[in-house]
Amino acid sequence: MINLEELPMRVGVGQYSELSDEYLAFAVQCGVKDVQLNTPRLPGTERWEYEDLKGLRERAESYGLRLICLENVPVSFYDKIMLGLPGRERQLENMIATIRNIGRAGIPIFGYHWMPNGVWRTDTAVPIRGGALSTAFDFEKVKDAPPSHGRVFTAEEMWANYDWYLERILPVCEEAGVHLALHPDDPPIPMLAGVARLFGSFQGFRRAMERHNSPMHGLDYCHGNWSAMRAGAGVMESIEWFGPQGRLLYVHLRDVQGGADNFTECFINEGNNNILEVVRALKRSGFQGFLLDDHVPRMVNDSAWGHRGRAYAIGYLMAMVEAVNAMD
Repeated sequence: MINLEELPMRVGVGQYSELSDEYLAFAVQCGVKDVQLNTPRLPGTERWEYEDLKGLRERAESYGLRLICLENVPVSFYDKIMLGLPGRERQLENMIATIRNIGRAGIPIFGYHWMPNGVWRTDTAVPIRGGALSTAFDFEKVKDAPPSHGRVFTAEEMWANYDWYLERILPVCEEAGVHLALHPDDPPIPMLAGVARLFGSFQGFRRAMERHNSPMHGLDYCHGNWSAMRAGAGVMESIEWFGPQGRLLYVHLRDVQGGADNFTECFINEGNNNILEVVRALKRSGFQGFLLDDHVPRMVNDSAWGHRGRAYAIGYLMAMVEAVNAMD
């Protein structure tokens, strides 16, 4: 297993669903060592198996790269767990097996979220700088959306379901050597389509980390969501709180213009926050994880994955990390 404490703050490449030759070559050409996979395309409709996971790690290593993180299983692997529905015990058994297999395969981080009805956007082609296309969210357009899962699920229910799961899965993570990294709600609003969202505020994350206090439990710090929570005003405070505790496992470093109820994703240097100051705050906090591009604008003649937009963001992040390290 990779020893995360021996690694410095650095930039990785990811948001792949597969480790194709093209994606792996792209990572090497960008000059990174770490790759992340988001909801990887693997066999299995209920769980992931050891040999498939081991094959992913070995494929990354064949390019001289580290498979540092898997982010998200399919929602169908644990939707009944999130909603407290019949069948959650079977899903728990399969998630326990999946976590053990991730650890056995030598992959140190598993990112997860608590959004049974997923990420929402109300516009997926907003023109921004130079005609690049980005995404946006406007709560007014969906405030009357019908319940996505048949009825209203209150915050009290969602917290009870979360606690039930973490009480059972965290000991398995500790045994398997797998770090759990919690992603914010996207968008970070209290309720959407009848399902309460727990992780759209500092208080929600603090409650989760304090109630389920383990060296294997931390944050997938999605800067874009934290930026939207208070229109950028709470980013530094959250880094200064969770960073020295060693809770920041890795960072989705993107930004938005606006707040949680109404925002547009943008180029990395045009959002609510000064990204250089964010990276400096991460370094001061003792952060030793990796920074990752996330949602990026679609630039002219871009690919479906966004090679051009991602190359822009990755290059910017590499420069920020080099600049901050040179300041010390």
